[in-house]
Amino acid sequence: MLKVCNIECYYESTKVLDGISFSINPGDFVGVLGPNGSGKTTLLRALSRVLKPRIGAVFLEDSNIYLMKNREVAKNIAVVPQDAAPAGFNLTVLDFVLMGRHPHMSRFKMESEKDFAIAKRAMEMTNTLYLAGKNINELSGGERQRVLIARALTQEPKVLLLDEPTSHLDVNNQLEIMELLKRLCLERKMAVLAVLHDFNIASHYCDSLILLNGGRIVSMGAVDDVLTSENIKKVFQVDAIVKRNPITGSLYVIPALIRRKETDQDFSIHIICGAGTGTGLMKILAEMGFNLTVGVLNAPDTDYETAQLLNIPSVIEAPFSPISEENYRANLEIILRSDAVVISSVPFGYANLKNLEAAREAIKRGIPVIVLDDIPIEQRDFTKGEATEIIRELRDKGAVFVRNEQDLLNAIFYIKKNKDSVKQEVIR
Repeated sequence: MLKVCNIECYYESTKVLDGISFSINPGDFVGVLGPNGSGKTTLLRALSRVLKPRIGAVFLEDSNIYLMKNREVAKNIAVVPQDAAPAGFNLTVLDFVLMGRHPHMSRFKMESEKDFAIAKRAMEMTNTLYLAGKNINELSGGERQRVLIARALTQEPKVLLLDEPTSHLDVNNQLEIMELLKRLCLERKMAVLAVLHDFNIASHYCDSLILLNGGRIVSMGAVDDVLTSENIKKVFQVDAIVKRNPITGSLYVIPALIRRKETDQDFSIHIICGAGTGTGLMKILAEMGFNLTVGVLNAPDTDYETAQLLNIPSVIEAPFSPISEENYRANLEIILRSDAVVISSVPFGYANLKNLEAAREAIKRGIPVIVLDDIPIEQRDFTKGEATEIIRELRDKGAVFVRNEQDLLNAIFYIKKNKDSVKQEVIR
């Protein structure tokens, strides 16, 4: 059991965690939610001995982890950091995973057959064994995340700590990693604590949740008790509807309907998004009164739920299915009737690559395209470079690239004001 007892953590004189107490038992899957700056990553740093609390203590069974030897802690607690790019290592994947055996090895001792067997089992569990001879720096985002988990499992820990393990991954990779973590809890009775940013993923996979805000626990306990409209409003300042999925039985969260203005109904914007990356854009643009469409989205996607709630016309694909030729054509028809296309920072896999192909066709026909590039496409491309190449084509053909929502709005208003001349410029 991992037990956290009234810890307070500081960065110099600034308190970032205040009076945090909870415990995790073997087999528990605990999710940590909260807005940026709420203390989620700091909590993981405290639990992994990176940042020692000024007040309180963290116990593994009956031992204070800050009084234990580094090797003993590493045998029991493994950490998977957020998007840890192993650029400094020129290693094969197998060698990288074997680094997880160091806590169990004597100094200057080479890996034994047992160490190799444990590493192989961890790679089989994470579906990374086929990558064994590949250079660690040549992996995609999803492959790298699975390899990091494999290295952590090679430590044979009792507790696994993860910082946003599904960040910037496409839907398939997200589900694969979360299914793996759930299986570790059920089959190995491993205690898993993961910082998550997606309410719906947390609800579906976690046994319990911790909701942080301002370095304090706002709510803690069963998913149904923590994931409420009141708590979401209190912590995230967002009105939301919480419903139960009739098929899975888990809760899911939908942003609440907002009031629209009527000032910009003469300007149509088509949004290409997915995996929750379009929810904020849809709310902002709908509130400003723009005429919106969106697609192609898969039915269980968070952006699909938002589009339905905001009554935004959408092209919808079947759950977990690639975009069909029929839906690609339907989406393109809507795009060609639009005044502008906005592409969110959505991860692209082969299942949704046709959305980018539609945007490429749109700019050829003179439809202005705005790309939200706050996360580089290379970090979101799960198509072996095909998505990256199309994004480069869009840039070459005159697409506007922006880094934040304010610049995106500025680009939209510029295009709206100069609609005819901008379209002619794109055609040229």
